[in-house]
Amino acid sequence: MEIQKQSKQQQEFALASMTELASSSSSSSFCSDSQSVPVTARFSADNGVVELRFNRESESADSISVDVKTARLFKLGALQSVCITKVSGADTGKEKYSTGVTVQFRNKEESTAFHCAFEQWKKEVTVQGMLLTDGAVTACKSKFDDKIEPSSAKMYFHYYGQLLHQQNMLQDYVRTGTYYAAVIENRADFFGRVVVDVGAGSGILSFFAAQAGAKHVYAVEASEMAEYARKLIAGNPSLGEKITVIKGKVEEVELPEKADILISEPMGTLLVNERMLESYVIARDRFLVPNGKMFPTVGRIHMAPFSDEYLFVEIANKALFWQQQGYYGVDLTPLHASAFGGYFSQPVVDAFDPRLLVAPAISHVLDFTEIKEEDLYEIDIPLKFIASVGTRVHGLACWPAFYMFFIPCIYWLHVGTVLICSTVQRWLTTAPGAPTTHWYQLRCVLSQPLYVVAGQEITGQLRMVAHNAQSYTVYLTLSAKMWGPGAEQGGILQTSSCKLDLKEPYYRMSQPQTYAMAQDQQPHQPIHAQDIHIQADDLKEPELIQPPPQNLDAQVQ
Repeated sequence: MEIQKQSKQQQEFALASMTELASSSSSSSFCSDSQSVPVTARFSADNGVVELRFNRESESADSISVDVKTARLFKLGALQSVCITKVSGADTGKEKYSTGVTVQFRNKEESTAFHCAFEQWKKEVTVQGMLLTDGAVTACKSKFDDKIEPSSAKMYFHYYGQLLHQQNMLQDYVRTGTYYAAVIENRADFFGRVVVDVGAGSGILSFFAAQAGAKHVYAVEASEMAEYARKLIAGNPSLGEKITVIKGKVEEVELPEKADILISEPMGTLLVNERMLESYVIARDRFLVPNGKMFPTVGRIHMAPFSDEYLFVEIANKALFWQQQGYYGVDLTPLHASAFGGYFSQPVVDAFDPRLLVAPAISHVLDFTEIKEEDLYEIDIPLKFIASVGTRVHGLACWPAFYMFFIPCIYWLHVGTVLICSTVQRWLTTAPGAPTTHWYQLRCVLSQPLYVVAGQEITGQLRMVAHNAQSYTVYLTLSAKMWGPGAEQGGILQTSSCKLDLKEPYYRMSQPQTYAMAQDQQPHQPIHAQDIHIQADDLKEPELIQPPPQNLDAQVQ
C-alpha cells in the first residue's frame, strides 16, 4: 500500500508532493519550484538518532533532513500536513521552531499511515533509552518486556516471522475456513467499521475484514512477518488500500484511531499457551471503543479423564534406557527416577480417539470482553466427573474451543417490538472426533493411574501458573472417591498428581488411533464409545456424554 520498502532500520513512504518552508532567519515565502515534484519520505535510525529525510525523486542530491526527536507533525487538512523541527535559541536558550516542510498525501489512508509511522519512530527514540540525572541511559521496557524473558520473545517472534509456519496455520482449513465464514457471514457487523487485527501474522484475517466491508483495518504484527504482510497487501491493492500494517507489539504501538472491532487468533495449546490471550486483552483495553466488539468473544477449555494404556506404557518405557547398569561400564540407574518423572512432566499433544474418554466432559469459560489480564496469570479449575465405565484413569484430556460471535449483537432491525439480530454464530473446536486442527488435543498423563468403577466420582484440580517463557506450569491432581452405599460419609480412596511444563510438550502423532482393548480391561468393562456434543451456544453448558448402555458384552462382539 503506502509503504514502498521497509527494513529493520528504515521505512519509506511515497508522497504526492512537498513544499519546503523558508527559514525563520530569512523570508517566509514558499519554494514554488518543489510544490508539484513527487518525493519520498524515509525514516531511518543510525546510532540511536532517528531521522526523517524528504527526497525529491527528480533531484536525489537535494533533500531535507528532519530530526524526529525534536520534530512535530501537524495536520493541515485531510491530505496535507506540516512537519517542523525544534531548535534551541542561541541567545535565550528557549526552544524555537525552525522552518519545516508541508507534505501532500495521495489519499487519507496514506496520510493516516504516515502520521502513525511518525509517532512510532518518535516513540522509538524514547524506547531506546531514557536520560538519567547522572547522564546514564537505562532501557525503557514495555509491559510485555517486564513479564517475558528476552530469549523466549526472540525465539517466539523468529518462529512466527517465517513463512513456513504461517503456511502451516493457513493450511489448517478448519481454522482458516471457520474464521472466513464467521467474518463474511457477519459482514453487517464489519461494514464501515474500524478493525484492529491483533497479532496479524500474514494478514489473512485483515483481508477477511476488508472483504466484509471494513472501513479500515490496522494489522498489528511484531515479528518480521509484518514485511511479508505488506508484500501481500501490495499484491492485492483492491483490498490492501483498506489495510495498514503496524509493526510492533500491541503493548507498545500507537494507533491513529480507536477500533470498533478487534479480531485475532490468540489460541495456543490448551488455549493459553504462548500467553497471547493477555495481549488480546491488553489490545481491548488500549484500542477498543467503549462497547466495542471482540472476535472471538469467548474461549473454552474442555476437560475429561481418559484411559489409554498404550500411551502410558509408551511414556514409561522411554525411561528404561536409564535402568542399564552396564552402559559402557557405567551404572545409569541413579538417574532413572529423574528421567521417569521428566517424561511424565511433558503434556502429550496428539489427536486421540474420543472413545478413550471415561466421563462426560466439563468446561471452563474465559469471556474475553470481561476478563482482566491479571486473571490469566493464574487459572484454577476445579474438576468433578462421574466415571461412565470401570477402568484405569491415566490422566486428563483437554481441548480448547473459540466462539466466533459478538455478545450482544451490534446490528439489529426494529420490527415492531421485536429485535432481529444480524449476528451469525460460529464456533471453532479442537475436540477429539472433530476434524483435526494444527492444535490437536492435549493430555496430562499421571505417573500413578487411578482405578475407578462406573458411577464413581472423580474430583481434583487443574491449576495453571504463567511463567516468563510465554507459557504455563500445569499442576494436576485427580482423586477417586468412595462410591456406593455410604459414600457420602466416605473420603478419598486414591489420589495422583503431576506437574507439567506446557512449554515442553511431547508431540506424538497427527491422527487419532483406534486401539484394541487393553489387557487389563475385562470383557464386561470396555471403554465405551463417547459422543462429543459440541454446541455453538457458549452461555450454556454442553450436553453431557451419554452413559454406556447396559448390554456392554453385546458391543464387544
